[in-house]
Amino acid sequence: MGSRRVGVRRVEALVDNLLDHGTLNGINGSQFVLCDPDRFHLEEYFARRPALNTNIAIAFNLDFELLGANAANANVTYSSTTTGLKLTTAGSDNDAMIVLPHLDSNQTAWSNTKFGTENQVQWECLLRTDASIADMTWYAGLKLTNTDAYATDDDQAYFLYSSNDDSGALTTNANLHFVYSVGGTDFITDLGITVAAATTYRLGVSIDADRKVSVYVDGEQYSVITAAAAGGGTVSPAKGDIKSNALTDDVDLIPYLGVVARTGSAKSLIIIYEKISRIVFE
Repeated sequence: MGSRRVGVRRVEALVDNLLDHGTLNGINGSQFVLCDPDRFHLEEYFARRPALNTNIAIAFNLDFELLGANAANANVTYSSTTTGLKLTTAGSDNDAMIVLPHLDSNQTAWSNTKFGTENQVQWECLLRTDASIADMTWYAGLKLTNTDAYATDDDQAYFLYSSNDDSGALTTNANLHFVYSVGGTDFITDLGITVAAATTYRLGVSIDADRKVSVYVDGEQYSVITAAAAGGGTVSPAKGDIKSNALTDDVDLIPYLGVVARTGSAKSLIIIYEKISRIVFE
């Protein structure tokens, strides 16, 4: 009986660890393999296409909408080569396709539930780059507004790839960057990951009880800088457990996923899923 009790305690300890609010919890380093009963969870696999806000209807997604310069419902399609939605911009420079929760009052829990910096928010998405990543920007994460430009939002935590500096100066445009901002001060980390065409990336953000951000790419944690560096700094080794500085207290963030053309030709990004959770009471 004694050895059985020890075994039970070990299992209980393992489950507690898997459900810990601030850590990944299992398969392939996902934060969402197990649903912690003390957290509020939302998941979206885009069984309905997002459309422009003026087209909220049962035929389209009732939780998410579409924004962006020259964005059009017809440019949201289901990928013919993989799972997920394919967002394709129109054909002019700075045309964009941005997917975000409906911001209308009481339309969806994705925006009307508050995902504040003090709520131990966890966010994850799975996306896939198109056959070409030249002359484009894509971004994904938690922001205040829909812009890709990192200088706009005073508080944010998001991933950014941009082939030029239209979103703000970056150290190495070919690499994936992570941007977090605290009260208007931007902290930009070059993650050392060269973004490739036709490649799937699973991106994760975890904000702990101290409002510090942990960053994950494909289930592995990457360290982020804690001292501002123009254009973005690096951490060596890139894979590590250095968290961000504490985010500003009590700021409600919104998940955004977007693609922007940087020349006069259409650019695409495939979105497979998006997930978010927070503690129930705080």
